[in-house]
Amino acid sequence: MHVPIFQVDAFTTRRFAGNPAAVVLFDEFPADAVLHAIASENNLAETAFIVPTGEQYAIRWFTPVTEVALCGHATLASAAVVIERLEPSRSQVTFSSKSGPLMVSKNDDGYVLNFPIRPWQRVALPPGLAEALGVMPVEVLSDVVNYTAILEHAQLVRELKPNLAAIAQFDRSGVVVTAAGDQGYDFVSRYFAPAKGIPEDPVTGAAHCALTPYWAERLDKTSFRAYQASQRGGEINCRLVGDRVELAGSCVFYLEGTIEI
Repeated sequence: MHVPIFQVDAFTTRRFAGNPAAVVLFDEFPADAVLHAIASENNLAETAFIVPTGEQYAIRWFTPVTEVALCGHATLASAAVVIERLEPSRSQVTFSSKSGPLMVSKNDDGYVLNFPIRPWQRVALPPGLAEALGVMPVEVLSDVVNYTAILEHAQLVRELKPNLAAIAQFDRSGVVVTAAGDQGYDFVSRYFAPAKGIPEDPVTGAAHCALTPYWAERLDKTSFRAYQASQRGGEINCRLVGDRVELAGSCVFYLEGTIEI
């Protein structure tokens, strides 16, 4: 069997930046073992698998080691594949997923993703977190997926060199670090998820589903220019809309071909 594959750099306007995602198109989803094998072979933070279902597409996301319930950058990449390659007459697409319907619209500046917020709560400092990060957080948030450590200033986020082996042992899939922004950004962040096979994710759309409502509370506004300060780096424009978050960004195609299964 030969199936189409695309690799797209998401949340960036230039190639070799942002977060690379693979997008694989099937007529129907194969066995999970096949999906796991393809994602492992791709060895990217995320591989998205999409299947047409009438006017919509079903979507699933896999890291090299596990399936995840929500992924922003691979959804952005998938929308670009649908709108720019598969159905160029379209300007929006809705994906059915384990996190509900996800709508992506194309505009003159790129794409806008509409995702559910990720509710969080403040918690006591988890044992070992400060040691794993090498810095004491100002406060810590917890959601169903991650811990989020609020740091004193942006330079701490940018310079952080965490103990990834220690982070992999926590009872959450990953750790987000964030601080009020610098260099014209409202806030900056980074994301470490070694337990999911992602030592550091270059740009994490799903993490901003929790970061956006947090910074809305902190800064008393609803629209933000955010920067994820990984080595590749990426920009996301975020807007809180009720119980949804709009994440806007661009993407660039890197690779198009077929894989043999």
